[in-house]
Amino acid sequence: MKKIIQIDERPPIGQMIPLSLQHMFAMFGASVLVPILFGINSSIVLFMNGLGTLMFIVITKGRAPAYLGSSFAFIAPTLYLIQNHPDGFRAAQGGFVAVGIAGCIVALIIYKCGTNWIDIVLPPAAMGPVVALIGLELAGTAASNAGLVGVESIDVRALIVFLVTLGIAVFGQVLFRGFLSVIPILIAILAGYLSCFLTGLVSFADVAKTVSEADLFMIPNFQTPVFDSGAIMVMMPVILVIMSEHIGHQVVTSQIVGRDLIKDPGLHRSIFADNFSTAVSGFLGSVPTTTYGENIGVMAVTGVYSVWVIGGAAVCSIILSFVGPIAALINTIPGAVIGGISFLLYGMIGTSGLRILVDQKVDYGKSRNLAMTSVIFVTGLSGIGISVGNIQITGMALAALVGMLMGLLFYFLDKLKLTNDRD
Repeated sequence: MKKIIQIDERPPIGQMIPLSLQHMFAMFGASVLVPILFGINSSIVLFMNGLGTLMFIVITKGRAPAYLGSSFAFIAPTLYLIQNHPDGFRAAQGGFVAVGIAGCIVALIIYKCGTNWIDIVLPPAAMGPVVALIGLELAGTAASNAGLVGVESIDVRALIVFLVTLGIAVFGQVLFRGFLSVIPILIAILAGYLSCFLTGLVSFADVAKTVSEADLFMIPNFQTPVFDSGAIMVMMPVILVIMSEHIGHQVVTSQIVGRDLIKDPGLHRSIFADNFSTAVSGFLGSVPTTTYGENIGVMAVTGVYSVWVIGGAAVCSIILSFVGPIAALINTIPGAVIGGISFLLYGMIGTSGLRILVDQKVDYGKSRNLAMTSVIFVTGLSGIGISVGNIQITGMALAALVGMLMGLLFYFLDKLKLTNDRD
């Protein structure tokens, strides 16, 4: 039986360090991709991911395990501003701050109004597929990172590394015993990286050169934002996406850890913490932060929910932002390793969504449940989208909005006594 390390448990330091590194490595590839797309130094992002995570832990009173990474929801409007606004990324920063403040205001409204509305707008038949889509829509990203799709021909070396990483991550959690059974992700990453050298995908000489050329000590590139009303309007629709993502993440994390995080520490606290971190991040020169699917997957695989471990990962990320050679070494980890790990972690999130349907005993003998789940899955996986300004809402975010609309419609139809399957 796998040992569970609960949210408030503090493992011995000898265990906490590798457990924390496991969390940090799991999100590193995806989180650092965002600053690469924006053309900014990743050190400031590592710094803010760590600081944001620590703020999240403090604001949620250490009761909600979550590691904050770079948000993908802001990519489209940020790239638009970089290309079309005279202040480029600094104008986008102003938008990040504005969206973060708006999210904090939403958190205060939720604090006053409560969370009972969630069961109305997202009943289990809707919440289950929405949560599943968080992982399922990222499946293509995992395969792309591994070099298995979007290429003219698959590199056999990358395929071997991918299979080694995925295989150890999968079978490690079944076969490893003792402390090794709670760090299969870290072991898989290390083994996958070692296999890169054995297959020739990465050379020792190139890694040594990259590490030796990095500055021993570096200061993250802090810069202040530019506030422009036009840029803020371009960015503001993202709040629809991040709210849907956040609720989904909190629900699936609640399912994994066996506690209702929506009620304790409260959705208002977690949303406030998430958005406050985004506002601070934008003000200091980094990208928006958000709770991260990879780390939810790590918790699902390992049974390690400790905020002490996640806080340790945050401290490691902050340290990395100042130490050039270590950051350079981690940057040499190829996509085949990250893809192998993500393949499992994203799938675990998808499975958690299905688990909601099972645990809540959703009755598919009811036409509304069958229709709701079906429409949400097809909406999320079909690739359709709607445009709100410069924001394209697709995938899980659009599916969540569709699910909310259907939930409200069924609620009002029930109130009018027009439905034929009322309880």
